[in-house]
Amino acid sequence: MLDTPTNRPTLPPEIARRRTFAIISHPDAGKTTLTEKFLLFGGAIQMAGQVRAKGEARRTRSDFMQMEKDRGISVSASAMSFDFKSFRFNLVDTPGHSDFSEDTYRTLTAVDAAVMVIDGAKGVESQTRKLFEVCRLRDLPILTFCNKMDRDSRDTFDIIDEIQENLAIDVTPASWPIGSGSDFVGCYDILRDRLELMDRADRNRVAETIEINGLDDPLLEKHVPAHLLDQLREEVEMAKELLPTLDPQAVLEGHMTPIWFGSAINSFGVKELMDGIATYGPEPQVQSAEPRQIAPDEPKVTGFVFKVQANMDPKHRDRVAFIRLASGHFQRGMKLTHVRSKKPMTISAPVLFLASDRELAEEAWAGDIIGIPNHGQLRIGDTLTEGEALRATGIPSFAPELLQSVRAGDPMKAKHLEKALMQFAEEGAAKVFKPSFGSGFIVGVVGALQFEVLGSRIELEYGLPVRFDTSQFTSARWVKGTQQAVDKFVNANKQHIATDHDGDVVYLTRLQWDIDRVARDYPDITLTATKEMMV
Repeated sequence: MLDTPTNRPTLPPEIARRRTFAIISHPDAGKTTLTEKFLLFGGAIQMAGQVRAKGEARRTRSDFMQMEKDRGISVSASAMSFDFKSFRFNLVDTPGHSDFSEDTYRTLTAVDAAVMVIDGAKGVESQTRKLFEVCRLRDLPILTFCNKMDRDSRDTFDIIDEIQENLAIDVTPASWPIGSGSDFVGCYDILRDRLELMDRADRNRVAETIEINGLDDPLLEKHVPAHLLDQLREEVEMAKELLPTLDPQAVLEGHMTPIWFGSAINSFGVKELMDGIATYGPEPQVQSAEPRQIAPDEPKVTGFVFKVQANMDPKHRDRVAFIRLASGHFQRGMKLTHVRSKKPMTISAPVLFLASDRELAEEAWAGDIIGIPNHGQLRIGDTLTEGEALRATGIPSFAPELLQSVRAGDPMKAKHLEKALMQFAEEGAAKVFKPSFGSGFIVGVVGALQFEVLGSRIELEYGLPVRFDTSQFTSARWVKGTQQAVDKFVNANKQHIATDHDGDVVYLTRLQWDIDRVARDYPDITLTATKEMMV
């Protein structure tokens, strides 16, 4: 049952062993803890941290911003590469907080699959539903992990039904929980016919595994209390009749999700999930681009920027562009063409990430994520190639839902503030608009918490206290149309016009009425809430 699907084009072995995936979930479902355990089982760290660490317990390795450590949430997507068995995992941990969803949406353009983490007590929550929709738009394969089974959780069939109904995807159990809460003893591994027993004593230990021969094996009675064993036999029998069996092709097409049950904090069920990613997760996939698609087995290197992180190392005031390699075999020191500027770039110090640790990347293959330190040349949506003018497509930028004006605490530092804001705009942390009337800037974000993060980062990283004030405007739309139509529109609506950090024209609105008026009075102008980050 664990045969890898065979009907894919054969990729070079080094590319075929890559698995590039994101972890998505509602805040607090245990996503960062699961990431930690992946690193632990991949041999990348010796001891997993805890999100809310006490005393000497290690801080999580994947949260590197001060605010993430203080609040116990992830607010910036971090990328990690590590080996697991014969596979190379490239894991992108996305922000769970809904205020940072744009970062997450963009991250999902750089991965080939997603691991959806749900809480055994809460089931499918609102943020999970939103992120799932993005995966659905991109037909991303999804593997599901139902976490926190060692706490009181809902009935297993209820959880599966809820996923099927809410997300309109077939669910097939890869494992089945035995008991829940304080009665939880482990899982029956349906795919391999094994009994997995949880060790509550040592959270970093891999579960004990007992090979059994079907649910009638007398060995089961030694390890599972009688009332739980009867329940297990009955439920698995029902599951086999009512639920579809695992179809690897349906998983790859995004129509079916296998579900594993476990407890990330107790290291239980994680290794089985990792085996599942290796077996059922897709190899690096074809990347959509203009004027043609990019296949992973093409010999020439192409890659695109899906994230820019400023000041990852405050000591060096650096900016790192996260690049997903779409094809080829990259080697350090290569000259690549920066398609937007048509200029060659020598990539002399590319890095591989292990959370906040980095090491020089001597080489990387299609499917890998590398970081390129730069001083502002690289922006989200940029494509690097070995000469061909290809542009990766499908990387979205969304209109902000909250707008505020921003001022430096010290009026003499207005120039410094402009520089800081432009850096954050290019990083994708916020939208920055320069109104055509008046001085100052308007900052737009998706969620209120982003203002707080932005303010604290500007102060920490630039030593610049700032003030945010309410703005008369409530939303922003990009203006599309012929040059003549746009010029006429701009001249007639100057008090509403601004430009974003790319110099594109933006219409700032106070009410829905403003948007309706434009649609009525300017039929040759289109206002859009998303902008393709293609340059």
